[in-house]
Amino acid sequence: MEEILKKTIRDIPDFPKKGIIFKDITPVLKDAAVFRRLIDYFAERYEGRGIDSVVCVEARGFILGAALAYKIGASFVPARKPGKLPADTYRVDYDLEYGTDAVELHKDAIKKGEKVLLIDDLLATGGTAAAAAKIVKQAGGVVEEIAFVIELDFLGGRQKLSGYEIFSIVHY
Repeated sequence: MEEILKKTIRDIPDFPKKGIIFKDITPVLKDAAVFRRLIDYFAERYEGRGIDSVVCVEARGFILGAALAYKIGASFVPARKPGKLPADTYRVDYDLEYGTDAVELHKDAIKKGEKVLLIDDLLATGGTAAAAAKIVKQAGGVVEEIAFVIELDFLGGRQKLSGYEIFSIVHY
């Protein structure tokens, strides 16, 4: 799967700012066969592990998480930017390179003791994933694993997630 993804993921230089090479998964999503293989690959890993919910942070994580939750028979739980969820929420603030951000989760989205899989397209510095893991814990869930399509090893995001099982398919 790693080689197929590496051939399909597109590099976009100088996005979102000069000096950054953006790893674009939209060609993976556009290719129905590759996208299906990616979801099946994740599903093979998580089927039979008793995952109750798949939690994803917007936006690309939603695409992967919804398809995977459906495939493994789990619920899909969106973790969103502040102000996007209509009911009572938990909130976790986290630091960015320049400033802060936050993630919110409905208070009734996860039951105490639920086994949760976090999934996103990319692990960079780890701030967003760490915040998502923290909010799942705050809601009473148990993070079984945090999964990514891509991990940018040189940014060291895995260190912010120590104590959690991490799975990434493609490493740069």
